[in-house]
Amino acid sequence: MSLLIKRLESNALRELSLFFAKDSRNSKLKEVTVTEVRITNDLSFMTIFWTSYIPKDRGACKDALEESKSYIRRELAKKLNARKMPELIFQYDEALEYGNHINELLSKLNNNQ
Repeated sequence: MSLLIKRLESNALRELSLFFAKDSRNSKLKEVTVTEVRITNDLSFMTIFWTSYIPKDRGACKDALEESKSYIRRELAKKLNARKMPELIFQYDEALEYGNHINELLSKLNNNQ
């Protein structure tokens, strides 16, 4: 992977995090935390991995992200000064939930001993 793409991923992660925390007018988008950004080598797709503070609102957050996808893409292009802005793909990051599940299992094992 080229240095340019890594730098673009890092900058996109920072800008998206700031956008969702401060600039977003939608309350559901304020609950979104960006965990990782991956960009394909040909700059055609940007996969944004996200999670939510409130797991119950996962569906509402996903709907809000899909509704405002073009606006987010436009704002991100301005911030990154990108010549070609990739198509955005939002994917829920289940790593945090999986980690919590593993911790619960380990706690149960420790309590049984």
